[in-house]
Amino acid sequence: MRQVRQSTHAWIRNRVTTVLLTLGRLPKALALARACRDAGCRVLIADPFRWHLCRPSNAIERSFRVTPPNTDREAYFEDLLAIVRREAVDVLLPVSEEALHVAALAPRLPPGVRLFGADYSTLARLHDKLSFAQLAISLGLPMPETHAAGTGEAQALSRNSAFIEKPAHSCSGIGLRIAAAGESPSAQTDGVIVQEFLEGELFSTLSLMAQGRQIGTVVYRATVLAGTVAVCFERVDHAPAVRAWIDRFAAGFPCSGFLAFDLIVGADGVARALECNPRATSGVHFFDPASLGRAILDPAAAGDIAFTERTRYQWAYSTLTEAYASIFRPGEFMRRMRQLCAARDVVWAPRDPLPFLLMTPMSWEILWPAMTTSLTLGEATQRDIAWFGESSR
Repeated sequence: MRQVRQSTHAWIRNRVTTVLLTLGRLPKALALARACRDAGCRVLIADPFRWHLCRPSNAIERSFRVTPPNTDREAYFEDLLAIVRREAVDVLLPVSEEALHVAALAPRLPPGVRLFGADYSTLARLHDKLSFAQLAISLGLPMPETHAAGTGEAQALSRNSAFIEKPAHSCSGIGLRIAAAGESPSAQTDGVIVQEFLEGELFSTLSLMAQGRQIGTVVYRATVLAGTVAVCFERVDHAPAVRAWIDRFAAGFPCSGFLAFDLIVGADGVARALECNPRATSGVHFFDPASLGRAILDPAAAGDIAFTERTRYQWAYSTLTEAYASIFRPGEFMRRMRQLCAARDVVWAPRDPLPFLLMTPMSWEILWPAMTTSLTLGEATQRDIAWFGESSR
């Protein structure tokens, strides 16, 4: 039996590239799975949830349930390694906040297995909001004033300016607090940063990098928010200050994989980065699936990634929910309804309809804790896989 299984895996390896996505619960995971499928890959999913968005998709061959890394990281590693060996995985593709956990596994991967993206030390440096700010400043890039909470500099900033408090390691706006000048900072200072609050136009970006070369970069902005999470967004084709900032960062700090920034352009026309997310974001929906799949398979040889023809995308269920939430504010309600009608849903695909049709039951492991506890949807989505720094291990 073992010889048959090994020969079968050898045949699979010779015929197609097997890609293992390390999360399946988010729309961007579905976009990546479909892109890899369109590039001719055999696609597998590993997720701590038994039921998730990608599970009914015809883009994936099989889904595996793994131990949550924030419950037992060593067991999570062993689960992933078992799948990699048993299924003859060629490419390990992190999707979201689990990327830091997966990158820490890289030294233990079997020979010939490629981890897509940057190494662990690079990801950790970029994910930490304070070390990222210090890096960008060292490259001569404009940044908001940013300090570790509890320091004299942070105290001075909070006295003289509106400011933002947030964990150095966080996502989806978890733990974020906006305060007016003169307000007292929170008593919690361990692992927290204080950042100058800036007025201006907010932009998000996503780049696919290969040793500093931008294979593709998209700039986009939120048009409907659920809390701090964009659920409807549109591509911005003309944002020279934002693109110039990214170009300078890429030239000064060459890296590989997905690289995302949240930036703000003030009245002075200068772009400043608020934080870096060294992982895929909703910007992935603007990339043409076929060229994205080819770039994932061979980033070094890939040409520039093409964009989709559409410039507006959304999580339709979430946009509709936000529209209904504003029903007693007629102006905002109509604005959100117009966005709902103008943008294309990121989950729906005529060739792969089940993820859209089964979205509610497949998302139950997110929806139930969000409905029955104080957790936000973002917290319910990320709590078992998010990275909170090495000190939290």
